[in-house]
Amino acid sequence: MPSIGMPELVLILVVVLIVFGVGRLPEVGGALGKSIREFRNASTLDDEEPVETKEAKKTSDAS
Repeated sequence: MPSIGMPELVLILVVVLIVFGVGRLPEVGGALGKSIREFRNASTLDDEEPVETKEAKKTSDAS
């Protein structure tokens, strides 16, 4: 799979500027950053839940 190089990133930035305009660019960037952060937090929480469930089963089996 080909990687994205500098010319492609510049083209994407130009298209984003045309679509959203310079005024809304910080707002769009902030919303994108917040979405990525929430996705990472949700994926981390999903990974931790099965571990907690296994630990809870071990403690309930021991008693």
